[in-house]
Amino acid sequence: MNKNFLYILFLVLFVAACSGTKGLPEGELLYTGGKVTVVKEDSISRKERKKLQGKLKEILRPIPNKSFLGMRPKLFLYNLAGNVKKEKGFRHWLKYSLGEAPVLFSQVDLEYNRALLQNYSENNGYYNTRTSADSTKHGKTVTAKYKVTTGQKYRIKSVQFPTDSSVISQEILKMKRQSLLKVGQSYSLDNIKAERIRLDLLLKERGFYFFNADYLKVQVDSTVGKRDVDLFLKVKDEAPDKAKKPFKINKIIIYPNYALNQDSLVKVEKYKDYAIIGNNNLFKPRIFDRALYFEKDDLYNRTNHNLSLNRLVNLGTFKFVKNQFKVVDTTGNYLDAYYYLTPLPRKSIRIEILAKTNSANYTGTELKINWSNRNTFHGAELLQVSAFGGLEVQLGGKNNGFNVYRFGGEASLTWPRFISPFKFKSSSGYVPRTNTTLGYEFQNRKQLYSLQTFKASFGYAWKENIRKEHMLNITEITFASPSNITTLYKEQVLENPSLKNVIAKQLIFGPTYSYTYNTEMEKNRKNTFYYKGAIDFSGNIYGLAVGADIKKGDTIKVLGIPFSQFIKVQNEFKHTYRFSKNSELKSRIIVGAGFAYGNSDLIPFSKQFFIGGTNSLRAFRSRTLGPGSYDGSIQTSQFIPDQSGDVKLEFNSEYRAKIYRFINGALFMDAGNIWLLNKDENKPGSQLTRDFMKELAVGVGAGLRFDFSFLVLRTDLAFPLRKPYLPDGKRWVIDQVNFASGPWRSDNLVFNLAIGYPF
Repeated sequence: MNKNFLYILFLVLFVAACSGTKGLPEGELLYTGGKVTVVKEDSISRKERKKLQGKLKEILRPIPNKSFLGMRPKLFLYNLAGNVKKEKGFRHWLKYSLGEAPVLFSQVDLEYNRALLQNYSENNGYYNTRTSADSTKHGKTVTAKYKVTTGQKYRIKSVQFPTDSSVISQEILKMKRQSLLKVGQSYSLDNIKAERIRLDLLLKERGFYFFNADYLKVQVDSTVGKRDVDLFLKVKDEAPDKAKKPFKINKIIIYPNYALNQDSLVKVEKYKDYAIIGNNNLFKPRIFDRALYFEKDDLYNRTNHNLSLNRLVNLGTFKFVKNQFKVVDTTGNYLDAYYYLTPLPRKSIRIEILAKTNSANYTGTELKINWSNRNTFHGAELLQVSAFGGLEVQLGGKNNGFNVYRFGGEASLTWPRFISPFKFKSSSGYVPRTNTTLGYEFQNRKQLYSLQTFKASFGYAWKENIRKEHMLNITEITFASPSNITTLYKEQVLENPSLKNVIAKQLIFGPTYSYTYNTEMEKNRKNTFYYKGAIDFSGNIYGLAVGADIKKGDTIKVLGIPFSQFIKVQNEFKHTYRFSKNSELKSRIIVGAGFAYGNSDLIPFSKQFFIGGTNSLRAFRSRTLGPGSYDGSIQTSQFIPDQSGDVKLEFNSEYRAKIYRFINGALFMDAGNIWLLNKDENKPGSQLTRDFMKELAVGVGAGLRFDFSFLVLRTDLAFPLRKPYLPDGKRWVIDQVNFASGPWRSDNLVFNLAIGYPF
């Protein structure tokens, strides 16, 4: 009994401490929020009354301290930190980052809030509303109480648009059909504001460059009947004359090398409808013809205005893009369009030094040198040449000595247009691009083999809008040739025949296509989505033309090398739910499959699917998981082979929250696996079956992200909850989790160090 009394006493004291009333300034009371009661005098429905009540409560100010079950944890932490004199340190962080200052009743203006409620009610059609305000004290806390007495909402009886003969009135009258103001609709000031904005935007599309939404007014007549209003939309008399007439484009003047101290005697070049000033052969005039949507005598419209600016920016050649329209004095309804463009430095060089590590105990570094030439052929082309070299050293474990050395280079050339025998015209504000690349890489795996890879591609990239992007490579060629294969590796191939695929000569050519839909850049959204779908065809057209069929016992070769023939499809979907500015839940699903046919019985090793590691299932070491229930982590050789599959299913979910300034924390769960489409006698359990869900691996963990703005350093500590390679019925290992056990930690805990977020 005494023990229970002590528990209750402790709980009461704890709740009192967390209530936040302790430590209030002398004579002050804690404000706990406001309550709004809507009283109906007429036939206002219960649903409508509750909706209005909720809206009214949202506009009350200030917002009280957040509470949970009568406790205010943030206020408790604020008081716990005490008097903080320094502007940094743990106590400052506790008080001002985790804590929250008390909201005092002296900060509340009851009359101001009452007026807000009155205005909101009347602006939403509840005329003749009566409001009152009061407060109730409970110990050291105060609650504000507001009473709103309202009748039935007023509704729109008629909407009158201007009918006079002026040009602008006639244009507005044409827009009546799609009006946001409808007969029978509840009166709402917000709808009236939205209608003014709608009309302003449409007028901007029809040449009314100087028009503004403030030049429109809506007069309301509430005397026409019981709870009815007539609306009269008009252009204000004080609107300037130039706002009431449409403008056309006269001259288009471009300064492609603009500077504030521009010489007034610079050369003027004429090209179509453009006057190009101070170009001095820096840019070919045709790039402006592709970028700008205006032509002489075109009616001004805001869409073409914005599209032109977007395209000039997206050329990637200009540091600053400024636009100005000036009225032509002689005509009165013409605009001269001026574009002031400041180029970026034409040539630049960048040196990158990277450090990296992965869960297979490989740690290394890479040096990369990038040289860029913007406006290479005076048509805003971008030429990039890069060279790199690096090494990865295997530290720890049983597999020291199998180091990896890499070097190579790549050259790419991008044209800001479609290069094609057919004419394409994009109406997007984003510049379409034609890309060509050529690359080479030499990789030496010490004591195992060397591999030379040549790559080339030609294709297009274009964006429909800010969310949708397409990428089509007409052809993508990869040629891989092994050399210096050691006796050690050949011996391991005899034990594990799948290792032969790693060193097989490969010739891959064919088109690829990907589509991306992305709303993640829209920071004001609670839910954001990302989807990328990609399809890879290799040797399809050629294989069909020559009738390639590996089942005949022989393969068709190109330059003495069997070409690969397959189809590979991969889908990636990401969703982000933002709880607040500093916390979010991010999830990802990857589904992919590849199918070899015709001239191939296997997908090339470089095109197969892998799973595990720092950006995948973090509780399993890189490329050691699967396929299926096969134990890919078994070391049948002196080194760890890469496990690959034809099918991949992966799910990741991660909760991220800010801890302190640049330090963010994360809790995550990963699940998935890979499978083979065909049975492999050397890898029992690797084939995809209807029971594939029973072969999913699951891991969980926690980590820290150090966001230094210029890079994100990530540390993750993870461990498995489900191991698909264990016997069926024993794959869940939750009951075996034991952080106090050294052997368990050694066998299960996986530490990941990486740059950037996992997804």
